[in-house]
Amino acid sequence: MPTTLILTAADGHTFSAYKAEPEGQPLGAVVVVQEVFGVNAHIRDLVERWAAVGYTAIAPALYDRWAPSFEVGYEPADIDKGRALKATANENLEKVISDVEAARAAVADAGRVGVVGYCWGGFVTYVAACRLNVQAASGYYGGGINEVVDETPKCPTILHFGDSDGSIPMDQVELVRVKHPDIGVYVYEAGHGFHCDMRGSFDPRAAAIAGMRTTQLFETVIRRGEKV
Repeated sequence: MPTTLILTAADGHTFSAYKAEPEGQPLGAVVVVQEVFGVNAHIRDLVERWAAVGYTAIAPALYDRWAPSFEVGYEPADIDKGRALKATANENLEKVISDVEAARAAVADAGRVGVVGYCWGGFVTYVAACRLNVQAASGYYGGGINEVVDETPKCPTILHFGDSDGSIPMDQVELVRVKHPDIGVYVYEAGHGFHCDMRGSFDPRAAAIAGMRTTQLFETVIRRGEKV
């Protein structure tokens, strides 16, 4: 059964995290990084999906420092609230990454650890891949990566973008591709949020392909410990 934990970051901040365990021995662990909407029903569902295919999975509540238990849906007012908190979180990025690290440490006994994130979480995933001891990373439509593009991931990393995403211009995507030719940068015929089956922008085809690529990466690096 999934559980809600209380984690403690290096600076003493305590925050919640949603965790699910697989049946039997875990294949490794996955940290699921939230969208701007908090650890909502969609993110909790993703945690449970990773557990269902064999991984210990955890989603840290990264907005708890500023808005404890923040959780909204996908209406325009929700987007405004989430974006406002994102601005605050980005001004405190070191603290955000510290919280991701606490989540990583909480599941490290399961084996190798991968990170996957969506929307703002895609950006955070990229930064985590650059700064933390994780073994693989997959970021979905992470706006702002261009601003930290001089940092280099320390693990195999793939990124997913939609070609009609109004919040992430294609020149920013191309910048990442040029700066980091070793990163798998994939562009789909889709808009922002294409992986979320609770949003109107959900694109089943793009979500399935990106999901297969992410699963393949984690199966290779996290489960089998192979190089890519």
